[in-house]
Amino acid sequence: MSFESLPQLSLDGVESTTLPAFAVPVRRQTVSVNVGGVMVGSAHPVVVQSMTNTHTADAEATAIQAAQLARAGSELVRVTVNTAEAAAAIPELVQRLQDLGLSVPLVGDFHYNGHILLREFPQAARLLAKYRINPGNVGAGQRHDQNFASIIEVAKEYGKPVRIGVNWGSLDQQVLARLMDENALKPSPKSPTQVTIDAMVVSALESAAYAERLGLAHDQIIISVKVSSAPELWAVYRQLAGLCDYPLHLGLTEAGMGMKGMVATSVALAPLLTEGIGDTIRVSLTPEPGAPRKLEVEVAQQILQSLGIRQFLPQVTSCPGCGRTTSTFFQSLAQKIQDYIRDQMPEWKERYPGVEEMQVAVMGCVVNGPGESKHAHIGISLPGTGEDPRAPVYRDGELLTTLKGPHIAEEFQALLEQYVQERYGAGRS
Repeated sequence: MSFESLPQLSLDGVESTTLPAFAVPVRRQTVSVNVGGVMVGSAHPVVVQSMTNTHTADAEATAIQAAQLARAGSELVRVTVNTAEAAAAIPELVQRLQDLGLSVPLVGDFHYNGHILLREFPQAARLLAKYRINPGNVGAGQRHDQNFASIIEVAKEYGKPVRIGVNWGSLDQQVLARLMDENALKPSPKSPTQVTIDAMVVSALESAAYAERLGLAHDQIIISVKVSSAPELWAVYRQLAGLCDYPLHLGLTEAGMGMKGMVATSVALAPLLTEGIGDTIRVSLTPEPGAPRKLEVEVAQQILQSLGIRQFLPQVTSCPGCGRTTSTFFQSLAQKIQDYIRDQMPEWKERYPGVEEMQVAVMGCVVNGPGESKHAHIGISLPGTGEDPRAPVYRDGELLTTLKGPHIAEEFQALLEQYVQERYGAGRS
């Protein structure tokens, strides 16, 4: 038996699936909301947001962390405003960021006492770019509407947008009880989970409608309805997306730590983003002790970049390694190149427009190495076990040079820098 003796497979008559060159999802149409100069909505790129975990009353520590987040690419940074000391520190925090040359908009996160703090600290109210309020904890009974209205009045006074952020862990119990009672009378009641999802949507939309009745403009409202489970997140956002044109903020409310948090968030957000749902995102990772907070920004960027929605920095393609690869040299080189690119991006972004779309390949042996390197803008195929100690470098699909000796890593990095200058520099063709 040989391949020649087998009938040849034909795909004649089989309809091919054609992908556009850049398959960006069609966004759900929303109004545009101006958050301190950052535009949020379907007419603008999906915005990456993050949050500090310092005590906001410590303006120095909070400014340092906010600066790290902003430099990592966070376009909005949320800070907790939970005490008088935290509210009083906002002017110093803003000034410290300005002294560092940063103008990232700050979002104030208010729970329980926002109606008091925003009135008692008008400088904080003026300097914050947006207020985040949770209708589930602004107060109970009659005080609920009064406290909510007080926050909206301050937002109107200072021309600030508001994110109405509903969480299923702190859902408005009056709304939930009302819907549970109504559901119990139905011939075919919904499950408690579905009623909870309905209650989140109702709470968000009733709160938005009340804010508009109080005079807040339609284009000053962003909504979020956060849960900690991917299937429930899909359900609640799909339901909400079909009922309004407010911009939506996406994120699992408690994603978890490390790999669990990154995978859970990616799985939760990707389907919604590919459906065009979501105008700002946050990856709510529990940081490992001593780890930098900026990981949540990098993961958010990678989600958007992997889906083809936005480009933030050049991508490095590298193989996982196998018995053919030699030691860990290719792993070290891939990590070194990836770190080098990320470190250079603040400067590259200013000097070399378009560099964020560059593709780099660092491969460990001859099996897929040359092919992947040819597909990338610039790539290197390192020698594997038993292969000649030579590393061909490909540039735009053509063999550029072959490196060998003890300084392959340094020489490839120099070639990468040269490629960036020539392809994306001011004098490029």
